[in-house]
Amino acid sequence: MANAHGEFIWYELMTPDPDASKIFYDSVVGWTIGDRPSQGMDYRMIAAADGFVGGVLALNADMVAGGAVPGWMGYFGVDDVDATVAAIVAAGGQIHLPASDIPDVGRIAMVSDPQGVAIYVMRGASDEASTAYGRHAMGHVSWNELQTTDDAAALAFYDTHFDIKKVGAMEMGEMGDYSFIANSEGGEAIGAVMKAMPGVRPGWGFYFRVPEIEAAKARIEQAGGTVTHGPMEVPGGEMVLNAIDPQGALFGLVAPGK
Repeated sequence: MANAHGEFIWYELMTPDPDASKIFYDSVVGWTIGDRPSQGMDYRMIAAADGFVGGVLALNADMVAGGAVPGWMGYFGVDDVDATVAAIVAAGGQIHLPASDIPDVGRIAMVSDPQGVAIYVMRGASDEASTAYGRHAMGHVSWNELQTTDDAAALAFYDTHFDIKKVGAMEMGEMGDYSFIANSEGGEAIGAVMKAMPGVRPGWGFYFRVPEIEAAKARIEQAGGTVTHGPMEVPGGEMVLNAIDPQGALFGLVAPGK
């Protein structure tokens, strides 16, 4: 894996209805999500115009009984999965799926940070760098946003274990700071950390880049999704919105400004 330790290298939608999710996201974001595999686990690749950007995992009855809910998950690339998992547990995190090897894919584990936010850590088998995240790449995740119960503790945790640095902040009144984060000191911001808004389940949220926000809003509503916030202009001039897909997974969209 050519990505630096702590970079986002993959994104995964967990959904009880991959066929419906394919119809929805292919329409809304412009992806091509693969069809159901002929055998084995129902896991489908998500392709943007310039390559793969993520996957879709079908939630089966056992997963749902174990507490799994529809949603998007992020994968952090790490140099050593087992060492990272051990350090996270020592810092107060928990293991949800122990480290294991997937042939031709890599070694992965699912853990949660000390505030209870679930993440994957992975050492990919490929020598090529992942391009799933692309700040300005159409159809890719363009922004990674963590809403958490303790933003100061979360910033310290992701700095310590993933070398993710705070590189600035925007004040939000009683909500505190919207802290911008990057994979290196002085690097381009890849997202932000903030206190969880009332009624929002803490977790990482992801914004997919589309060409135009109003047209995307119309596609969400036509396809059975719900826009919960926006569209609105954010500092820097880009347009964003937040939404829920028909199966209940939260996501965001970002587009160039008007």
